[in-house]
Amino acid sequence: MVSIRSAVEKDAPVITDIYNDAVLNSTAIWNDKTVDIANRIKWLLDRQSAGFPVLVAVNEEDIALGYASYGDWRPWDGYRYTVEHSVYVHNAAQGKGIGLALMQSLIKYATTQGKHVMVAGIESENTLSIALHRKLGFTDAGQIHQVGTKFHRWLDLTFMQLRLDNRDNP
Repeated sequence: MVSIRSAVEKDAPVITDIYNDAVLNSTAIWNDKTVDIANRIKWLLDRQSAGFPVLVAVNEEDIALGYASYGDWRPWDGYRYTVEHSVYVHNAAQGKGIGLALMQSLIKYATTQGKHVMVAGIESENTLSIALHRKLGFTDAGQIHQVGTKFHRWLDLTFMQLRLDNRDNP
């Protein structure tokens, strides 16, 4: 049984492990350097103090299996109703619906906060993430070619978006 809750500092070691694995072994995160637990605690506290959620999926022993968050899409006032999210699941827990559960909770949170659009920036060859987002109702918003690099190759970025409400005006 998996449940979703807000992350706390005790989750930082597992969040760090998940993050660093993505840095070292995937193109999900376009960083080359790993981080330490202190970095992830600061990130967690900064997100939460800014009013953004950091959610974790935990097992029966309350061990984090994955995490998700969002923040400002762009820093200017005109974008205040748009957020960009990220979701990461521990390798051993992938394919078990954890990413879906985290995303569903994140979408509910964003809707409750009055956000209007959620944006995903996904490495274009990450077909599993693109499929997950489509399952959740995200639509293609465009692709930018060769804007990133990792593992000695160029990476394309696919943007997807989900409209969270039907407001005609903010």
